[in-house]
Amino acid sequence: MAARACIRDVGRAMNYSYAEVDRIAKMIPTMLGITIDKALDINPELKAAYDDDTRVQELIDVARSLEGLPRHSGTHAAGVVIASQPLVSYVPMQKNEGNIVTQFTMGTLEELGLLKMDFLGLRTLTVMRDAVEMIKISRGIDIDLDKINFEDKDVYRMIGEGKTVGVFQLESPGMTSFMKELKPDNLEDIIAGISLYRPGPMAEIPRYIEGKRNPEKTHYETPALESILDVTYGVMVYQEQVMEIVRKLAGYSMGRADLVRRAMSKKKHKVMEEERYNFINGIVDENGKIEVPGCIRNGISEEIANKIFDQMMDFASYAFNKSHKM
Repeated sequence: MAARACIRDVGRAMNYSYAEVDRIAKMIPTMLGITIDKALDINPELKAAYDDDTRVQELIDVARSLEGLPRHSGTHAAGVVIASQPLVSYVPMQKNEGNIVTQFTMGTLEELGLLKMDFLGLRTLTVMRDAVEMIKISRGIDIDLDKINFEDKDVYRMIGEGKTVGVFQLESPGMTSFMKELKPDNLEDIIAGISLYRPGPMAEIPRYIEGKRNPEKTHYETPALESILDVTYGVMVYQEQVMEIVRKLAGYSMGRADLVRRAMSKKKHKVMEEERYNFINGIVDENGKIEVPGCIRNGISEEIANKIFDQMMDFASYAFNKSHKM
C-alpha cells in the first residue's frame, strides 16, 4: 500500500467523503519512494491540515500504520512451486480462492532456492490433437506432430497472407497484420515477430522488417555484434543475445553474463546500471588481476560501449529468453 493509495483506501473504509480524501491524497507528492511521513515533512499544506483537523489526523494516523503492507494477494495463473520436501517446510502457505498458495512472492521463492515453473494449459493443443484424430478417421492419414517439416514454404506463405485464425499467438488482428507485412519465410522470423509484438519492442518492428527486406542496410555499432545480431537484422530480441554481447565484447564469464540476464528478466534496472562500468572498463581485483577485460581493453571505444549498453538497458524493459517464444 503506497502513500497516496493507502490514504484513499483508508478514507473509503472510514466512510470519509471522496472529496475530503481526494484533497488529502493529492497533497502527497508523486515522487519515487515517497511516504506519508516524508510528505508531512516536505509539504507544509499537508502538515497544517494534519495539525488543525482531527479528522485528517485520524485518517493519516491510520494510513501510516497500514502503509507498506500488501494491499491484496494474487495467484499466478500457471505458476507451480516445486521443492524436495512439502512446501510447508520452507514457506508459509495460505488459501486463496480455493487454492493452496505460498505467501511469498516469486522473487523471494527463487532467493530461497525453490523452483517455480509455469505450466500453461493451451486449448490449441487440444484442437491439434482432435484435428490429427479426425484426419486419421476421415482420410486414413497418420500425422506425427513431432515430425512436422519446419521448412514448408506453403505454411509460411499462408501466414504471410494473414491466414492465421486458430494459430496460437498469431491470430490477433494486430499480429495478423504484422505477419502480412513481415512475410516470414522461416521459423526464426515468427519467433522474433512474437517477441517484438509487445509494448516497448514494437518500436523496433520497422527496423526488423527493413533489415529483412534489405539485409545490406543492417547497421551494427561494432563489427563484433554482427555474428550475434545478424539473425535478427541488428535488433536485440532475446536475452541470449545480450549474454553473448557481454561475453564477446567485454569478456564476461558465462556465470556473470547470466547474472546480467537475470537482472534483465526481473527488470532490475539498478543492477543493470551498476554493470555499465564493468561492461565498459572491466573488473580488476585488489591484486591487479583482470577478472573482466571490459570493452575498452577489447578495442571498443567508451562511446560505442555506452551506446551499446544504452540499447541493452532499453531492451531490459521487455527482454525474453528465446525459448520462451519458441
